[in-house]
Amino acid sequence: MTKPPDLEEGRGGDLAGALMTEAILRDLLDAVRRGATPVEDAMARLAILPFETLPFARVDHHRAIRCGFPEVIFCPGKTPEDAAAIFDARARAGGNVLATRAAPEQADAIRRRTPDAEHHIRARAVTLRQEPAAAPLGTVAILAAGTSDAPVVEEAKVSCDMMNLSAHTVYDVGVAGLHRLVAAWTDLRDADVLIVVAGMEGALPSVVGGLTDKPVIAVPTSTGYGANFGGLTALLAMLNTCASGVTVVNIDNGFGAACAAGRMLRTLRRRDDATP
Repeated sequence: MTKPPDLEEGRGGDLAGALMTEAILRDLLDAVRRGATPVEDAMARLAILPFETLPFARVDHHRAIRCGFPEVIFCPGKTPEDAAAIFDARARAGGNVLATRAAPEQADAIRRRTPDAEHHIRARAVTLRQEPAAAPLGTVAILAAGTSDAPVVEEAKVSCDMMNLSAHTVYDVGVAGLHRLVAAWTDLRDADVLIVVAGMEGALPSVVGGLTDKPVIAVPTSTGYGANFGGLTALLAMLNTCASGVTVVNIDNGFGAACAAGRMLRTLRRRDDATP
């Protein structure tokens, strides 16, 4: 399909409505079927469905329909101007926008270009909500072994919020004081998915995995002294857990844990919706 001339060489153009989700695509096709939308108008919207080309990036407007959530901007390595331009392209296409690991100068550049964006300082994330919050896909409890894990925990929380997951945090329930975890038992019992964040020796997910039948997503963090090896010790401990079925994501990857939870809960929601 030929790209519209105003999108050549990253010049942008009118991207309003370029974001494509399954619901939007169904509505568009139904409007064409009913004659409410001319074929030419539908073709114009579909013309930039795959991606938009910028001089330094190809912004994926198709990802929501493939993966259930739009492309997320990973800020490290990008100049503030590049991060702001990609965020702006995503914003103009419609839908909610999430940028992770944003340094202060990147967040400032994004907010100058997109004033409605919100900087979540502790989570190192920038968000823009352009769609009303939908009914939550499910509930996620994010358990933190210690307060030092807060940046990863808050990244997971912000990511869950943007994915329409009802998430809450439970801080400081590490294995140095297991009675604190016992006091949080209702959080384990009532959540659909548990994200468990821990540094040091990374033992907490194994403990939680042995106490509940809920999906457990373990997030090792780089919190710890020298032999933590930047999170490698916690990662290997979680991968070697004797609690069956614990899922492990990369070191400090709160966003990845939220994505895993979102995929699980979206799949369950689709099955529930398909059940007569």
